[in-house]
Amino acid sequence: QVQLVESGGGLVQPGGPLRLSCAASGFSFRSYSMSWYRQAPGKERELVAAISSSGGSRNYADSVKGRFTISRDNAKNTVYLQMNSLKPEDTAVYYCKLRVVLDDYWGQGTQVTVSS
Repeated sequence: QVQLVESGGGLVQPGGPLRLSCAASGFSFRSYSMSWYRQAPGKERELVAAISSSGGSRNYADSVKGRFTISRDNAKNTVYLQMNSLKPEDTAVYYCKLRVVLDDYWGQGTQVTVSS
């Protein structure tokens, strides 16, 4: 059974950093690309960053390029999102996602609030 568990969210001041983690289980983690999404109140869920199975390829939304870094540790079955220079508009629930063929699996999400 696929399980994705996000952690690391919280309240942070503008300009501060935060690192999110997503612990995965129930599938061959090293075989699949992973991604982070976010959903702000009243908005659609949007892709933030994605990483290939080996970690050699990474993609980012334009809004986070240069500030966020996605990474993974295949030995720990974990994908990370390092977020720097956070802005109030980064406030959202952040989710990690796995796609297997046509099926999407989501974690429960972790709240990130950027506010002074």
